[in-house]
Amino acid sequence: MANPTEKPEPIPSKPKLEPKDEREELEDINGEEEEEEEYEDEDDGKPRTREDAIADRIKAESLFRRMRETPVAVRVHDVIVKGNEKTKDHVIEAEVDVLRQATTLQELLKASNVANFNLKALDIFDAVKITLDSGPPELPGTTNVVIDVVESKSPFIGQVGTFTKAEAKSSSLEGSLKYKNIFGYGDIWDGSLAYGCDHSTEVGLGMSLPRFRGRPTPFTSRVYLSTQDWLKFSSYKERALGLSLGLIASKYHELAYNIAWRNLIDPSQTASRSIRRQLGHNLVSALKYTFKFDQRNSSLRPTRGYSFISTSQIGGLAPDSRTLRFLRQEIDLRYAVPLGFYRAALNFGVAGGITFPWGSEYKSKASCIPERFFLGGNISPVCSLGGPSALWGFKTRGLGPNEPRREVQDDESCDTYERDFVGGDVAVTAFADLSFDFPLKWFRDRGIHGHVFACAGNMAELSENKYRNFTASKFLQKFRSSVGAGIVVPTSLFRMELNYCHILKKQEHDRAKSGFFMTFSTSS
Repeated sequence: MANPTEKPEPIPSKPKLEPKDEREELEDINGEEEEEEEYEDEDDGKPRTREDAIADRIKAESLFRRMRETPVAVRVHDVIVKGNEKTKDHVIEAEVDVLRQATTLQELLKASNVANFNLKALDIFDAVKITLDSGPPELPGTTNVVIDVVESKSPFIGQVGTFTKAEAKSSSLEGSLKYKNIFGYGDIWDGSLAYGCDHSTEVGLGMSLPRFRGRPTPFTSRVYLSTQDWLKFSSYKERALGLSLGLIASKYHELAYNIAWRNLIDPSQTASRSIRRQLGHNLVSALKYTFKFDQRNSSLRPTRGYSFISTSQIGGLAPDSRTLRFLRQEIDLRYAVPLGFYRAALNFGVAGGITFPWGSEYKSKASCIPERFFLGGNISPVCSLGGPSALWGFKTRGLGPNEPRREVQDDESCDTYERDFVGGDVAVTAFADLSFDFPLKWFRDRGIHGHVFACAGNMAELSENKYRNFTASKFLQKFRSSVGAGIVVPTSLFRMELNYCHILKKQEHDRAKSGFFMTFSTSS
């Protein structure tokens, strides 16, 4: 058998000499170089002579020259799967169906790369190798694709980690355990547990299935029990027991359904009027569609490309009177422009969102607090792709519509606030970030770089007939803004920033200040 770029007509058993470009493309398919082997006839096991080896090299070089000059016609006769003792054949074949669509050798090489990536993405194999072999002698111009897989030796994978939100002054301990390929359908079962220092917890059990038996996309499901503590910012705790189903998941499109029984409580008994009116039980039954197109070269430090994401959500897909009925739309656009010196690049982005209740008398109804928009958190807008959320220098839920609490505790040492931030029905944010390498090679080798930035944003209420008082001029006049500069340390998991931020404009009761901040951001 031979590797994809080693396929002449007829395909030689193992040509040893390859032009550089084709050899590199061949090695990319399996992620490693082919080991050197002695020339041996695969049919009868007899050693090959030096003349046979030279002839094979000549045939291979002739094929490579043809590939550079014109497409080489080829047809896949059969896909042979080896090494799958537990995994069903149709699970693997569904991921490599792209191979059968190739009509030229060049297309087959590209398809082999795609198939190799798809199989590794299943996360149930320790190794994947794709090679090409000659088709039947009576069918010239055909090839057999041979897929060798090595199934995971240990089906269990456990992970434990700590995560910190510096500006929210909270951290969490998270652990997960996965059991892979129990029934041989590429199924992955997992359990997770997260506990935060702010008393937030989440327990979840999930299952995922790849594409098989005609399904165009993978299927995921998850049962979860969660508690979110927003007492410090908005005087309520949120508890939810729910089920999430991933119905469609492709390169650009995602469709998910979520149903949850949610309860809002106020143990402090100090909630503002708007919060108190929404305390109690309700049912969330929502369908969420996401379109995402990301052509940036990196999500942690993009230096070229663009991205766009649109998220549409409709809630209220249940006949129960306690079902929350709402519409929610978010968009986010990013663009990165390389400047041509010191790997400098200008990133800028604009994000916006709107939510509104629907149903009878929807204009006078209040929108659901957890579905509203909240800005702040001092995380990096460069990484937070998905909608309006981040503003440098503003604390978590630190700006926007707010109301006085029932009781005021004017003791800053207790780290409590006298007002509840209730969120907005419409929100807009924008940012610009100029990143650049430092002159010192030590910093460049480790990816440490500098950046200067500016951001602005605002939000407002529309529900309960408040849209009547909304005007674009008033909305723009109350925009918050900040500028700053800092050092960025990117890693494979997150982006760490040490920034000095200066607040240019804020409104009364906003929680923001100028100074130094350290933040940790992960890509969305």
